[in-house]
Amino acid sequence: MSAFDYGMEAGLFSYKGQKFRPNSLGYKKFARAADAIRFAMESVSSDGLRSCSLEVGDTVYVGAEIRDLYENADYPLLRRANSSK
Repeated sequence: MSAFDYGMEAGLFSYKGQKFRPNSLGYKKFARAADAIRFAMESVSSDGLRSCSLEVGDTVYVGAEIRDLYENADYPLLRRANSSK
């Protein structure tokens, strides 16, 4: 994985439910990508993570890619002991 800037502003999108409809898309903005990644990994269920996308700059990361960023040795924040929901 190339160098990732965990300090960049990020947006976390999630789909609520099985079908897309108005108000089925959730969005949360974070000052730092590291905080968005921690939120996705520690506050969203494993099933929910599959429907999440993280937008950092012009790049979008989904599901397993978000997990990879969290598990990367360069991740700057402390991880919760059991983050695999």
